[in-house]
Amino acid sequence: MSWECRWIRWPDFWLPSDREPFRASLVELWERSEQVRVEIACGGGIGRTGTALACLAVLDGIAADEAVAYVREHYSRRAVEAPWQRRFVKKFRPH
Repeated sequence: MSWECRWIRWPDFWLPSDREPFRASLVELWERSEQVRVEIACGGGIGRTGTALACLAVLDGIAADEAVAYVREHYSRRAVEAPWQRRFVKKFRPH
């Protein structure tokens, strides 16, 4: 990439392989988004991207049990594809 980026190992339809680097990267992304444009992407833009966006919503103050519905309403109705991704968001904590 021609801009600064972070790659998170995350198999399609699953969860991040390394949870702490994922959380730390999201916190950094959330903090940087106040000053610069940031981007989250995956192959299809639905499951992994939706899960990461829902976790970002939690960081921003949305209740964990409401974050998936929030992302589906404001990003894509298909976001966060798998049941284990939804559970992951519900258990996600900023610290």
